[in-house]
Amino acid sequence: MRRRSIDAPHRTAALLAALTLALPAFAVESASPNAAAAQALSAGEADRALALLASPPASGPDAALAHNLICRVRFTLEQFDLAAAECEQAVKLDPQNSNFHLWLGRALGERAARASFLSAFGLAKRTRGEFEEAVRLDPGYAEALSSLGEFDRQAPGIVGGGVDKAVQIAAQLDKVDPTRAHDLRAKIAEQQKDFAQAESEFKQEAAGPHPAAGWAALAGFYLRRQRSSDAESAMYNVLSAAAHDRRGPSALYDAAGELIEANRDPALAASMLEQYLKNSPKTEEAPAFIAHSRLASLRQQLGDTAAAAQERAAALALAHTYKPAPDRRPPDVKQE
Repeated sequence: MRRRSIDAPHRTAALLAALTLALPAFAVESASPNAAAAQALSAGEADRALALLASPPASGPDAALAHNLICRVRFTLEQFDLAAAECEQAVKLDPQNSNFHLWLGRALGERAARASFLSAFGLAKRTRGEFEEAVRLDPGYAEALSSLGEFDRQAPGIVGGGVDKAVQIAAQLDKVDPTRAHDLRAKIAEQQKDFAQAESEFKQEAAGPHPAAGWAALAGFYLRRQRSSDAESAMYNVLSAAAHDRRGPSALYDAAGELIEANRDPALAASMLEQYLKNSPKTEEAPAFIAHSRLASLRQQLGDTAAAAQERAAALALAHTYKPAPDRRPPDVKQE
């Protein structure tokens, strides 16, 4: 199984949510372990997903997918060594699956970001190799192209990266996902301190078919440029667009993350996370247990200790082993 775009998990989550309401509980539970685990993963139920995948098949068509799903659950838990090991097993069982190579690349990339210099070098080269293989197997796979482009944008030439390569990937994305192409070009321009071009690309992303995600990216750009009033306007555009955008749920989560990272407006960040958790289909890209954990920190800072405790309990109920990295806890968020 491979996903053609980031929309696929959103459509799957919405469909499964509808089925959950329409069918008796036993009908949902009677699905195959992989299907039920995929549902749990999208819902942010990490503990349930791992329980369903506790005994993956040793061989057969479901074996590789089971290991890929375990990898992705471990990835959301930020257990990247365990994630990489599971994704390696998935690739070993089905080396022709583009999506499995993509996820192995993602897990290796997170390991590289946390490794010593000597280890990071080898892991980074392997990361690019997996992204490159994912694209080779499926040249029109937008997620794989985007991940390869992001790697090339950030990584030096010594490990295979380079901005010139990222520019070429953006041109390839134009043909399959112009929104991602604008996003990649915007980040390249910002990295090169061409802020006018970066703003233009982010605005084109926001004018595309997924405006909520584009507005979230533009809001983050404005926050980094310390353009507070523009950032505020963009944030409210996220809220208004989210209900009509298939990527809207993740956009709410991402926009809240931008506010947290910039140490701005904890009340708005909390409102966005609350709206995501209460009113939106959950997605793998925006794990519900992380949203609860972030919301707990925000509620604590806003002085509502009871609500903070409830959010922490909700996070633990979904993923009892999740431990937020220190940089996930927003320190002294400034209110505006």
